[in-house]
Amino acid sequence: MTAASPARRLRDQFRRHRLARVSLAFLAVLLALSLAAPLIAAARGIDPSATDLFRRFEPPSLQHWLGTDDLGRDLFQRLLDGGRVSLLVGLCGATLSAIVGAAVGVVAGYLGGRLDAFLMRLTDGVISLPLLPLLIVLAAIDPRKLGVPAEIAQSETFSLYRIVVIVALTGWTTVARLVRAETLSLKARDFTRAAVALGARPARIMFRHVLPNAAGSLVVATTMSVGTLILFESTLSFLGLGTQPPAASWGNMLTGAQELLQEAPVLALWPGLLIFLTVMAFNFVGDGLQDALDPRSERR
Repeated sequence: MTAASPARRLRDQFRRHRLARVSLAFLAVLLALSLAAPLIAAARGIDPSATDLFRRFEPPSLQHWLGTDDLGRDLFQRLLDGGRVSLLVGLCGATLSAIVGAAVGVVAGYLGGRLDAFLMRLTDGVISLPLLPLLIVLAAIDPRKLGVPAEIAQSETFSLYRIVVIVALTGWTTVARLVRAETLSLKARDFTRAAVALGARPARIMFRHVLPNAAGSLVVATTMSVGTLILFESTLSFLGLGTQPPAASWGNMLTGAQELLQEAPVLALWPGLLIFLTVMAFNFVGDGLQDALDPRSERR
């Protein structure tokens, strides 16, 4: 009987984690709906940014599936638009954090010495900073004073990628420490010593031999950080420092709903519920990947 391939073993181990499977399906559906939001709006004949004060706070109906908000906009479409922003920030921010953290961790762990000490003290310094005040300070910086043209600084695209960079700047430290620990273990393995004996350069050994073998832990850490970064973006938007109206995100939808809790509590319920479910889903997927990539799980 032939042994199962690593990909098949990973799939089988992941499928044993029921909450991870359900969470992955939920995230796939949510991501698909968010990406298809413009097509869904066109098919329904609805402009999610169009205001109609005569249709404020309408209840759910065939035309407006979740009702309308305080400006008469379709709530369902606004949630999909907000999901596209929040998920993009979470996924892109986590990916950028993983790239920065992996580079710092593998260089520090493999080269060691003073460079390792400097990079790890830098990591410790970032970890020791109070996170929320740091995010607020970074988000409050006016990009126009840094030489960015006003028309670019005020665009929705620039604002979105600015938030991605801000949350990534605070999210790379966990990955860096994890990859460094993996690198310290992997550089003592026989395949690394063989590469050194064959005359491979340190950069090739780090990024062609060491880092791919740390990919399992890196994927788990990246997946579990997505939910945290979505919370960061929501917090910044809730404080008025993230995505700015009329562009929608779940965070600024909560900001607009905080003064309407008695009049229309559903406006805060839906974005808050989606933030909660999305963060929990990413955490469950991370747990499932961690179990699937753990060699000890095969013996259970």
